[in-house]
Amino acid sequence: MSSKKVAILATNGFEESELKSPKETLEQQGWETHIVSPEAGTIRAWSERNWGKEYTVDKTLREVSASDYDALVLPGGVMNPDKLRTNIDALSFVRDFFDQGKPVGAICHGPQTMINAGVVKGWRMTSVEAISQDLINAGADWADEEVIVDEGLVTSRTPKDLPAFNKKMVEEINEGVHA
Repeated sequence: MSSKKVAILATNGFEESELKSPKETLEQQGWETHIVSPEAGTIRAWSERNWGKEYTVDKTLREVSASDYDALVLPGGVMNPDKLRTNIDALSFVRDFFDQGKPVGAICHGPQTMINAGVVKGWRMTSVEAISQDLINAGADWADEEVIVDEGLVTSRTPKDLPAFNKKMVEEINEGVHA
């Protein structure tokens, strides 16, 4: 088992299951995960219809770079990507993973951050239906499927797709950099 380090980029309002489930799955592989956020301290989850738990931020965006990690996970939730997609540091961080060919996973509304980072054009993707047209308009080849993998990019629709999303993230991280 090789040692890997994965960044999970999130801020207040992330969908709790979409951060917690991938984080637990990746850690079960013996890999290190860091919750990376624009702000230090803690960030608060959204859990279905109410505020959820607070999660400790391991690193701020200003403390890290994509070269520190083997992969990136972008959980959804409505508020989380809406805040991240206007944060210059977050957009640069996401872009760098694509530039380096490292695996990236995004679920639900998570791909919204990727749209603003300018990295979805030409990729085959899925997401929650609410942002499907946004992805199509940004140049993605969108389809309504449980999980789509395209050269290290793993996308899924909703929390019910987490088992498939997590399985494919593990596979892509094990494969490593995609040229």
